[in-house]
Amino acid sequence: MGGGGSLKLYAEMMKSLDAGVGRVMQAIRGAGIDRRTLVIFTSDNGGERFSYEWPFSGGKGDLLEGGIRVPAIVRWPGIVAANRVTQQMAITMDWTATILAAAQTDANARHALDGIDLMPVIRGQRPLSDRTFCWRIRNQDALREGKWKFFRKGEVRRLFDLSVDQHEQADFSKKHPEILQRLMREFDRWNDQMLPRLQRSR
Repeated sequence: MGGGGSLKLYAEMMKSLDAGVGRVMQAIRGAGIDRRTLVIFTSDNGGERFSYEWPFSGGKGDLLEGGIRVPAIVRWPGIVAANRVTQQMAITMDWTATILAAAQTDANARHALDGIDLMPVIRGQRPLSDRTFCWRIRNQDALREGKWKFFRKGEVRRLFDLSVDQHEQADFSKKHPEILQRLMREFDRWNDQMLPRLQRSR
């Protein structure tokens, strides 16, 4: 959004997005392939500064929930029931595995996938499962394991219980230091397997 943007410009962008999605769906129906087409609508990060993120804190560029929780909507008539909602923790990399499975295609055996096939959960054929996710961006680190979330920004370390505080205002690190230390170790093990993070030039 050039020049800092505005609420009016943001509203126009959302209207254009909605119209674009509508054209895609109309084309699928017009081609007569909607019942054999998996449509996924999602985002790669949280909302911009004009987004309404409540009850989450943060936004794009943050590892608070407002920066990493995104819409994820699946449509596949006859396969996925309409209006069904799941609380399964998922991540963008899951869509690759899900699309391959939907297409009845195997992944290349030489390249392991980072995600899982979500379709059994989406269809209600498999119960929810606990998963652990890690993120890092600039001077922020985060790890989510079940209800617990470790968050670090610079030297500040916090522990959030998302089951009671999705707004991430209550720091449980002093009440549960053993959980904080365990999650920090898990994050460091993951981070040690990653490429060095990019340093931004000034």
